[in-house]
Amino acid sequence: MGPVMCVVGARPNFMKMAPILRALAAHEPPIPALLVHTGQHYDKDMSDQLFADLGLPRPDINLEVGSGSHAVQTAEVMRRFEPALDAHRPSCVIVVGDVNSTLACTLVAVKKDVPVVHVEAGLRSYDRKMPEEINRVLTDQVADRLYTTERSASDNLQREGIAAERICFSGNVMIDSLLANRTHARAPIDTLRQYGVDPRVLSNANRYGVVTLHRPSNVDDAETLSGLLGVMAEVAVQLPLVFVLHPRTRTNIDRFGLGALIDPTRMALLPPQGYREMLGLLSTATLVLTDSGGLQEETTALGVACLTLRENTERPITVEQGTNTLVGRDRTAILAGVSAVLRGEGKQGRVPEFWDGRAAERIVADLWTWLGHGTANASRS
Repeated sequence: MGPVMCVVGARPNFMKMAPILRALAAHEPPIPALLVHTGQHYDKDMSDQLFADLGLPRPDINLEVGSGSHAVQTAEVMRRFEPALDAHRPSCVIVVGDVNSTLACTLVAVKKDVPVVHVEAGLRSYDRKMPEEINRVLTDQVADRLYTTERSASDNLQREGIAAERICFSGNVMIDSLLANRTHARAPIDTLRQYGVDPRVLSNANRYGVVTLHRPSNVDDAETLSGLLGVMAEVAVQLPLVFVLHPRTRTNIDRFGLGALIDPTRMALLPPQGYREMLGLLSTATLVLTDSGGLQEETTALGVACLTLRENTERPITVEQGTNTLVGRDRTAILAGVSAVLRGEGKQGRVPEFWDGRAAERIVADLWTWLGHGTANASRS
C-alpha cells in the first residue's frame, strides 16, 4: 500500500491535519504518510510556529504556490501537485476543509484515479457567493470517502445524491487539536505584554472580548469595514477588545484611512497569533466577535459566547447546540448580542456529539478498513 498523502494549504488546515497525522503514526501497524504543504497561505515565521505548536512534522513536499486570484491559485496548485502525485503514487489523498488547495488537489487526484478522502465534508452555508462553498460542494461530489463533523452534514451529502456508504460521521478534528493543546495555551496577559499593549485594555484580565475579521465581504468595502469598526468602538466602551488583525484587514484599515476609529486604550491591536497564543486569548474571553468558521467551533467547544458577523454559517450546529449567535453586520443586532452576554444571558450551549478529541482516531480506524478491503477505488463505480 502506498503512503497516504495529506494536503494542507492554509492555517486552519494545520489544526485539522495534525491529529490525523498523529493517528496515522499511532495506528497498529503505522500507516505511512506524506505531508504536502501547498503554500497557499504562507508566512515562514507563522508556519514554523504553527508546526512547532501542533507537533507537526516538517512537510515532505512544499509546493510554494503563494497568493493570487482564486483562478490563478487553484490552477497553480493543480499544476504543481500533479508531479508530486505521480512521483509518490499514494494509496489515497486526504484533503481537509474548504480552501482552494482542497479543491485543486482533489481534482488532480480524481483525474489520476487516486482515491480522495475529504475530512470536514458536508458543511453548507447555502451561499454560493462564498468561494469556500463552491470548494466544499465540488470536493464532496467527487471525493470517495467523506468524513463529517456532525450528523446534519451527513444529511446534506445524502440530499445531494451522495451514497450513504461513502459517508462516515467521525466528529471534529479541529476539536481534537484544541483539547490536546488547551493545557499548553499561553496566558493572554503574556501575549499582550509581548506587544506592549496599553495596560488599561486589560485592567480586568478576566473580562475582555476577542475580535477577528478577514472575509472579503466584511473587510474589502470601505463603508462596510467602517461600519463594523464603528460598532466595535461602541462595544469597546462596555468591554475592552483584543483585535487580532488579519493582514488583509490591517491593509484595508490603512488603505481606507480608518485608524482613527480604534481607541488604543480600549482596543488592543495584535498581529496574527500562534495557535497556543490564540487559544489562550479565546479560552478566557468573555465573548468573541468573528467572521471565522473555525472560531465558531472553537468557542462552542470552550463554552465561550460567540457573535458571528455573518448572515449565514456552514456550521449550524454551533448555533443550534453551541454558544454561537448569528448577528450579521447589523449594529443593533451586534450591540444587543453583546449586551445579552454582559448581562449573563448569552448562550450556554453544549459540546456536540463526537467533539471529544477522538475524531482523528475514528477516521484512521475507518480509513484502514476502507483501504485494506479494497473498497477505495470501488467506491466510484
